[in-house]
Amino acid sequence: MIIALFSEIVMVETLTRTRLARVLPKGMELSHFMVLNHFARLGGERTPAQLARAFRVTKGAMTNTLARLDAAGYVHIRPDWEDGRRKWVALSPTGRAARDLAVAAIEPVFDDVVAGLGLDRMRSALPILRRLRELLDEDAARSDPRPG
Repeated sequence: MIIALFSEIVMVETLTRTRLARVLPKGMELSHFMVLNHFARLGGERTPAQLARAFRVTKGAMTNTLARLDAAGYVHIRPDWEDGRRKWVALSPTGRAARDLAVAAIEPVFDDVVAGLGLDRMRSALPILRRLRELLDEDAARSDPRPG
């Protein structure tokens, strides 16, 4: 049963990524959207290391994503005035607008899925999927060899 469950989750993720990639604004990758959406939901500033931990990617991968977002004007990156080795990242107004444009493009892409499953069934699945992610995330945090 566990293999079947995780096989379905992996296939759902693959098919979802494919649909999303087709409708994102020109030049925006899914990783870019995810970072922009993270900031839009939570606000504030984050360090590249904090973002890397949140997305379970290497600092190098996050630095690359942030460099592309910065070049597009979607984020502001500033030095840490107290620790010159660290930087802080925040969502720019242009980044907020790009994220909102992406959300508007994404929502109708899944209308057929919502119609096929029903909104109530999707809502009822969300707490289970969220708890599954939390459990897996707790385990990943415990086994992550990178410092806090």
